[in-house]
Amino acid sequence: MTYALFLTILGAAIATVLAGIGSAKGVGSAAQTAMGVLSEDSSMFGKMLVLTLLPGTQGLYGFIVGFLILVSSGVLGGAPDITLAQGLAYAGASLAIGFGGLFSGIAQGKAAVSGIAMTAKDEKNFSKGMVSVTLVEIYALLAFIVSLLIVIQVPNINA
Repeated sequence: MTYALFLTILGAAIATVLAGIGSAKGVGSAAQTAMGVLSEDSSMFGKMLVLTLLPGTQGLYGFIVGFLILVSSGVLGGAPDITLAQGLAYAGASLAIGFGGLFSGIAQGKAAVSGIAMTAKDEKNFSKGMVSVTLVEIYALLAFIVSLLIVIQVPNINA
């Protein structure tokens, strides 16, 4: 296995695993709180589900970037022809969504826990909780876009 191929596969793994960890921790925290609320009032299931699911988007973004790295590089096509510069670029592209997804997923989970607690006290606060949770999403989207833009340009690197 060449260094370029190793860096490419490592990049796909970093994007997927780190963003997935952030989502798992965020969704897990929100789900624990939501289950407590639902044990008292099951009619809030829909609202609790929405607030619980939002931290899961980071894992999806990481998976998309990881998948695109594998497709763009030819790893999934069976004929990877990657230069060392391209392998480094793929690995670098993964860092934005990997770390962006890790930290924003955890932070979004904390915001979701607060939104769930606020909604449990008064259902009219649901939209306020949603706004706070989606504000964190902006940073996950920015990391995703940066990774995506880099992955799209890597095949053009000829060094």
